[in-house]
Amino acid sequence: MKKPVFEGAGVALVTPMYEDGSVNYKVFEQLVDFQVENGTDALIVMGTTGESVCLHNEEREKLIDIAVSKAKGKVPIIVGTGSNDTNYSIMRSKRAEALGADAVLCVTPYYNKTSQDGLVCHYNMIADSINIPVIVYNVPSRTGVNIKPETYYRLSKHPNINATKEANGDISGVAQTVALCGDELNIYSGNDDQTVAIMSLGAKGVISVFSNIMPKECHMLTQAMLEGRFKDGAELQLKYLELMNMLFSDVNPIPVKEAMNILGYECGYCRMPLVPMSENGRQKFFECMKRYGLVK
Repeated sequence: MKKPVFEGAGVALVTPMYEDGSVNYKVFEQLVDFQVENGTDALIVMGTTGESVCLHNEEREKLIDIAVSKAKGKVPIIVGTGSNDTNYSIMRSKRAEALGADAVLCVTPYYNKTSQDGLVCHYNMIADSINIPVIVYNVPSRTGVNIKPETYYRLSKHPNINATKEANGDISGVAQTVALCGDELNIYSGNDDQTVAIMSLGAKGVISVFSNIMPKECHMLTQAMLEGRFKDGAELQLKYLELMNMLFSDVNPIPVKEAMNILGYECGYCRMPLVPMSENGRQKFFECMKRYGLVK
């Protein structure tokens, strides 16, 4: 049995930016504090929501340093280190470990992609290179490659491959993965709107976009599921479903950054090629947040 890196709601943190596109480290510190104070169970720095592919190495190191210095020992710090270049992923993972990360999150190779055999080789090489756990990240809508349950079984044999963030939307596939891997691979939902369904199959929690704006509520939802209060968890999932869906009404992280700006955190906009929401989209999003009492 592999001990989970965390159980509950891990937040996929946004990376705040100034108007000129530079990273706003001051606001990032505020976001870390906000999450820890409101019961988040883990911080995921520089995942997809953190615009990892657009950040430079110096920016990455500064963000890791802030998260570690402010939250190390309070919640696990998980750093996105994946790339479509295995050697670059290894370099990033080693550096994250050296800076104090508790685990790394590694997306499947994108663009050049690879075979299922290639995925096993890729992840095993990363896991061999560090002493902290590896969380695999499967998001075929962005990468063009999907990890099959049988491949998860092979990956689960490596002692340092701890978990997967599963965002392929395939609930039947998750069930097959759980059946094959058992306690040798922890699973986290990678889609907020599927948290209850995936946790009902034994997942340990969610790596969440929604938690950026409502960390307490996301924690409560996952806690209900962990405690076997499935009806309570389902009620919370349905209560916040509209808001969760609105967070994906445009390309992530465009909407969640808009939400953080509305809440008073100066997170700015995304780096190009991602552009701000349309005025119509922004208005619909604002009205949705209003219905949830987040704004007046």
